[in-house]
Amino acid sequence: MVAVHDAGQIRTVAQLAREIWTEHYVPIVGQAQIDYMLDKFQSASAITAQLADGYEYFLAIDDGQPVGYLAIVPDCHSSRMQLSKVYVRKHERGRGYGSRMLQFVEQQCVERQIRTLWLTVNKHNADSIACYLQLGFKNTGSVVQDIGGGFVMDDYCMEKTLPIM
Repeated sequence: MVAVHDAGQIRTVAQLAREIWTEHYVPIVGQAQIDYMLDKFQSASAITAQLADGYEYFLAIDDGQPVGYLAIVPDCHSSRMQLSKVYVRKHERGRGYGSRMLQFVEQQCVERQIRTLWLTVNKHNADSIACYLQLGFKNTGSVVQDIGGGFVMDDYCMEKTLPIM
C-alpha cells in the first residue's frame, strides 16, 4: 500500500473512483447520484480537503499499476477507525486485493491501539455486505444520510472488534 500525498497520487485516486464507482454503483443508485457523489466526495479537490481533515488514503499497486484504493479515518480518542472507502478495479476483483487491503487496515488499527473498525455499506450492495460478514464484521444497524442535491445514502453500519496486541 502506498500512502497518498501528492497531486499526482490524488488524481490517480480520483480517476480510479470515477472508473470503479461508475461501473459498480450506477446500477444501484443511478448515474445522477454517482456524478453528484464523485464531485462532492471523490474529486481531486474533495480528496485534498479530506486529507487535510484527517483522512488517510492509500493506493493498492501491483506491478506498478493501481488496482484499487482505500481511505481510513482514525479516531484515537474513541479507539475507533472508519474504513471510509475500499475499492478494487473490476478486472482485478477476485484476486485477493480486497482481502489484503482490509488486512492492511486491520494492521493499522492494531499498530495504533484502535479496537473497533467500522464502515457503512449501501443496503443494496449485496456482494460487499456478504464479504464484510465473511470477514468478521457485524451489522449494527441502518443509517440514512442526506448528502445534499436531493440524494441520500441508505446504508448499513458494520463494525468489527479487533484484538489489541
